[in-house]
Amino acid sequence: MSKILSKNSNGNTTLFAFDKEQELSEHTAPFDATAIIIDGECQITIKGVEYQLKEGEMIIMPANVPHSLTATERFKMLLIMIKE
Repeated sequence: MSKILSKNSNGNTTLFAFDKEQELSEHTAPFDATAIIIDGECQITIKGVEYQLKEGEMIIMPANVPHSLTATERFKMLLIMIKE
């Protein structure tokens, strides 16, 4: 589930909610994206390296670098993408 909170020509902020074991398959994005975990835990894989994140932590996914996501438990995150 996702909800766009703000969107304009400079970028967007989206709230995501995942159930345990839901996945977002490997993909790339044309801009850096910052993921801020606001509840629960997930695993984010960036260029083959796995990062376990929990509430209050954040990570930057660089532009054009393959990344994926797996919910290790139910979690929510803010995804902020700023275009240059």
